[in-house]
Formats: sequence, C-alpha cells, structure tokens
Amino acid sequence: MKTKRVIEHIVGWLKEYSDKSGTHGFVIGISGGIDSAVASTLCAMTGKKVLCLEMPIYQAESQVNRALEHIAWLKNSHLEVSDQRIELTATFDSMLKALPKVEDEYLLNLALANTRARLRMSTLYYFAGIEHLLVAGTGNKVEDFGVGFYTKYGDGGVDLSPIADLMKTEVYEIAKELGIIESIQKAAPTDGLWGDDRTDEEQIGASYPELEWAMGFSKQWNPKDTQWTHEGDRWLLSGSDQVLNERQRTVLEIYLRLNRASQHKVLPIPVCAIPVALK
Repeated sequence: MKTKRVIEHIVGWLKEYSDKSGTHGFVIGISGGIDSAVASTLCAMTGKKVLCLEMPIYQAESQVNRALEHIAWLKNSHLEVSDQRIELTATFDSMLKALPKVEDEYLLNLALANTRARLRMSTLYYFAGIEHLLVAGTGNKVEDFGVGFYTKYGDGGVDLSPIADLMKTEVYEIAKELGIIESIQKAAPTDGLWGDDRTDEEQIGASYPELEWAMGFSKQWNPKDTQWTHEGDRWLLSGSDQVLNERQRTVLEIYLRLNRASQHKVLPIPVCAIPVALK
C-alpha cells in the first residue's frame, strides 16, 4: 500500500465531502482503539473543525486512558480539534431500569452492548445537529463488509466512513505513518461494549489477519457450497483446488457464518414493492 498517498487521498476526500455538504467539519467518538484514533486524525488533517467525544458507559480504565491520551495528542497537533466528555453511564442505567427483565443472560448482555453503541450514536448526532458537523465513522473493511462486527444504527450509524475501504492491518499501517501513540498501536482491539477488556478476537474466535485471509479466500469460490472432504488434518473445500489446514477451515467457517448473519446490516434496507396491479 502506498501509505502516504492513501492518507492524502482520504484527507482530500473528507475535506471535499464536508465542503460540498456545507458543514463545518466532523464529530467522532473516541474509544481508545486504533480505528477511532486513525479516523479522527485523518479528519483533523483536513484543517476543519473536529469535535472528539469521549462517551464512557462503565468503560474499562485502560480504554478511557488511551482515549484521553489520544485526544490530548491530537489537540496538541491540530488547533481546530476540541473535545467533550459525555458521561452516559447514568443514562444507560436509567434505560436499563425501564426495560423488562430477560432471563437469557447472553441475549440480555448482547442487547445491552448494542444499546450502549446506540446511545453513543444518538449523542454524536446531537452534537452534529447543534454544531453543523458530519458524524465520521470508524469502521474498517473487514468489520463493515466482512463479518459485520458493528452495531446497526450504533457505530454503524454515520454520515461518512473514511477508513471503511481499509483492512484492519492496513489501518495499522496508516497509524504507524501518522505517529498514533504507541499504547493504542499495541493495544489488543476491543469494541469496548461490555464494560471489560475482552478483545475482538476473543469475541469473534479469529484474529483480524485470519479474517482478512478468509475474506479474500471466500471471493475465489462459490460460498454457498461448503462441502468438505479431508484426509487427516488436510481439508479440501468443494469448488476450490486449495487444500486447507484445520485452523484455516475453522476460520473460514467463522467468517462465513458471521458474513451470512450480517447481510441485513451490509445490504440496503429492503423495501416492499407494491405491484402496479394493486395500486
């Protein structure tokens, strides 16, 4: 990847989009992770106003510290960057009290994790409306279009996505070139929606490089046909001439399962077309 030219391209694209939309700049949530650090820095490089929001909801201290460190670094480098801390824990608790109890603990925790993301999205759009800003997304390509590792109408609810055509490993390349603080570059990726430090890899069951491999591999054959034949720990997938090992088979199945389950996020919202004869 021509890293410097990619950076210039994204920054130019962001500035042009804001100019054409008549907005003053961008508002973005800062999580303490690599994606929001890179996306916010690219926004700041446009020279336009950038409002960084830190929105903790029972956030792990390590994530909060990294977010604050990044914001301080960004403000020191770019005069048009400002920040606000919006403590949403009490709001989250109030909403939780108003909702009915659910016995299935897994479904409850998953719904609440997504609720956190949607509270933050609403907060971002509050400031976007008040200050005439665009909500900048922080999703990367493998999350947004591969495994759907984001919340619909949560962190997926944005006005524009500056890094959504970059794989996670490419985001790290950009981060290194931009000089993003070392603690963020070295931190294990996490969505920060569970109130602890569980990593994305622990949730998904595969690392980002593995998922990127699976995303590329799945484009080489018909993913509807997943019949396997094997000899020992060597696996052959019908429709492909490549032999996979046991780990590759596991990762590919994880990727395909998540990809199929997330199509309702990736595809446009379906519209029920009314036949002319019925009108």
